[in-house]
Amino acid sequence: MIKQLRRKAKGWVGSPHLLPWITLASFLESIIVPIPIETLLIPLSQLRRDRIWHIATLATLGCILGALVAYSVGYWIVAQFETNIINWFGDPQTYQTIIERMNEEGFWFIVLAGIAPIPLQLAMLAAGATAYPVGWFVVAIAISRILRYFGIAYLVYAFGDRAEMLLRQYKMKAVLALSAIIITIWLTLHFLLTTT
Repeated sequence: MIKQLRRKAKGWVGSPHLLPWITLASFLESIIVPIPIETLLIPLSQLRRDRIWHIATLATLGCILGALVAYSVGYWIVAQFETNIINWFGDPQTYQTIIERMNEEGFWFIVLAGIAPIPLQLAMLAAGATAYPVGWFVVAIAISRILRYFGIAYLVYAFGDRAEMLLRQYKMKAVLALSAIIITIWLTLHFLLTTT
C-alpha cells in the first residue's frame, strides 16, 4: 500500500493540483486514514524542492481542518456513538486515559499527541468530548504539526535525498527529544503558575 502511494505521489509531482491534493491527503490522514502523511510528504518534497515550504504549509492547514472536524465529532456525536467511535480508533481504556489527560493537561497533551506516537484522532475526539476551548485546541494542533511537517521540510531542504534515510534512522530519537522538551516546558509552566 505504501509503495503504491509513493508511485502515485510521483505521478502528482507535475500536476497543477499537487497542493490541493496534499491538503486533502493531510485532512483525511488527520481524521480517518491510518497511513502517516509522511509517506507522501517526503517523496513529494524531494521531487518538488521548489515548493517544499508550500507543501509543509498546506499539509499543516489540511491537518488543522481535519482536526476541527474530529473536534466537532467529539463535541456533538461521541455521546451518542461513543462505543463505536472508540472501538474504531482504539480500545476503550486508551480513550479513557486520553480523556483523563485532556482534563488534567489539555493544551500540552494535544501538542504531545501530535508529535508522540499517541493516537491523535483519539486526542482530537477527547478535546471535543471534554469541550476543550477550540482556540487553544487549534493552536496546539498547529504547533505540533508545524514541528512535524516543517521538520520534514527542513530535513529535505538540508539533506536532499538522504532525508528519508535520516528520518527513518533518527525518528524515534527526534520524537523522544521533542516530547521531552514539551514535557519540560509544561512542567516548568505548571510549576510557575502553581507557585505564584
